[in-house]
Amino acid sequence: MRFRNLLVAFLIVCLGFLGACSDNAAQAYDPKTTTYDEIVNTGLANKCPQIAEFTRGSIDISVDQPLAVVDMCLEPQEYFVKEEPVNKRKEAEFVEGKILTRDTSSLEQIRGTISSDADGKLTFQEIDGIDFQIITVLLPGGEQVPFFFTIKKLTAETEPGFTSVNTSTDFSGSFKVPSYRGASFIDPKGRGLTIGYDNAVALPAGADKSEYTRNNLKQAETMKGEMSLQITKVDSETGEISGVFESEQPSSTDLGAEEPEEVKIRGIFYARLEPQI
Repeated sequence: MRFRNLLVAFLIVCLGFLGACSDNAAQAYDPKTTTYDEIVNTGLANKCPQIAEFTRGSIDISVDQPLAVVDMCLEPQEYFVKEEPVNKRKEAEFVEGKILTRDTSSLEQIRGTISSDADGKLTFQEIDGIDFQIITVLLPGGEQVPFFFTIKKLTAETEPGFTSVNTSTDFSGSFKVPSYRGASFIDPKGRGLTIGYDNAVALPAGADKSEYTRNNLKQAETMKGEMSLQITKVDSETGEISGVFESEQPSSTDLGAEEPEEVKIRGIFYARLEPQI
């Protein structure tokens, strides 16, 4: 019995390394055969599937034959925040941070489309899915930076001249970044955008002072981010693609009370392409 338990544990760990024990494994785990008890507290649910190494196929696309993107998954692996240097003569640099959020950082079940125009320019359009996650990173100096990791309404394009999706296909474009806080969020002073007080109750006489205006007047702004997707593997038989991504977006503004910081996220992605019906 003990040997059997050890064997089951080994297989789960093997799957957790994205199919490292089998070159033909395309997924981190099979949700149809894996039980909840086998993946709980293992981190597997936060892993994106990966296809076999050295896969270099292509998937045809034309103006009359767009492709549907299904089961897209983005797994962040590195986080950076732009910081102003102490020496003002130097330019601001991205500093690597450590994620504080638990294993709930990946985006998954994302749907979209890839279409082509007459010049062979491919356009990826994100439609919906679990396309946002709340993440906080810790910088070396101790500062905590919360941000809304997302690819909502991403529209990314390639250079012209493509007749297929292959390992030379690179997409880049912009997406929307909703407010980190919702309009009904109330801060510690009881202030909110749609509910709560108009100013801090403890300071009624200073409510109109300019130094408090920014904290009193809440804003739930939708900002903009930029993302690039580089395809490195294509399985023409299954329609699977995978690669790396890099995203730059603003951090939380605490409903307009703070200036957003510039956050850079790097990681891997996976998706499956099907003929669009």
